[in-house]
Amino acid sequence: MSSSKETKQKWALASIELQEAYTDFILSRQAMLCSEQTMRWYGFTTGRFVSWLEGCNVHHPTQITARHVRLHLAELVGHGMKDSSINGHARAIRTFVRFLYSEGYHPDEVKFRMPTISKKRLPVLDADELRHVISVCKNPRDLALVLLMADTGIRRAELCALNWADLDISKGLIAIREGKGGKFRTVMAGVKTRRALLKYRRLVASEATQPVIQTQTGGRMTHPGLRSMLLRIGKRAGIRLSAHMLRRTFATLSLRAGMNPLHLQGLLGHTSLEMTNHYVQMLDDDLQVAHRAFGPIDNHL
Repeated sequence: MSSSKETKQKWALASIELQEAYTDFILSRQAMLCSEQTMRWYGFTTGRFVSWLEGCNVHHPTQITARHVRLHLAELVGHGMKDSSINGHARAIRTFVRFLYSEGYHPDEVKFRMPTISKKRLPVLDADELRHVISVCKNPRDLALVLLMADTGIRRAELCALNWADLDISKGLIAIREGKGGKFRTVMAGVKTRRALLKYRRLVASEATQPVIQTQTGGRMTHPGLRSMLLRIGKRAGIRLSAHMLRRTFATLSLRAGMNPLHLQGLLGHTSLEMTNHYVQMLDDDLQVAHRAFGPIDNHL
């Protein structure tokens, strides 16, 4: 029979093998040129899962089962984590266990059912509310920020990374060089947004490599800084304003105005229409108008 010391040594060796598999996974994501934000997310989600596994005396990749994944996700539920966050953890873990199988760390592909996300009506501004938010913008920076995000639907990270060299104000073209997944795309800005940007540009350093939306000291806006800025604007308007709300507002108002969903998909930088649908708010008044226009009984009988 093995001694307690020998058992601990075997566990330590196995733990090293699990950590090496995890390290290889992280290196594989880096080799795929995942963004810094994506790398932090993998480190947080899969790193947490690996630590949890070791706490459950799972010290080797081959020991991982679907039951372990389910227990870990159930524990996250018990901590009060939102369903969208739990789904995010599950997606990261699924990528991790698929990697273990494809790279020979695990003899089988660990399969588990993905947790669902409850369908909620996410907050979005209608046209009147957006006009009200714009009216409380007290300075050129606030106005340029709100118009830029609501008129293009760009993400928070994309806004923070935007430089003046990325803007062709005369044509309204904006190059998003570091979109989600490192993908490049072009978005458009209308006349009112471009005029607001021109007015703001006269007040700040606007060399090619300078950020478009800047801090009071001329630095690049951080994610927390942008969040605080939007919350301050929203407080004046009586609305809890966020970057995601402005992105959803762009999508919803664009469709209401008649934009082709495929064009909207391209502007939002989505790989599928299913992703675009998450940002589109079908409100009661939209459904009523659609039914009045196309309902089979009132229109055909």
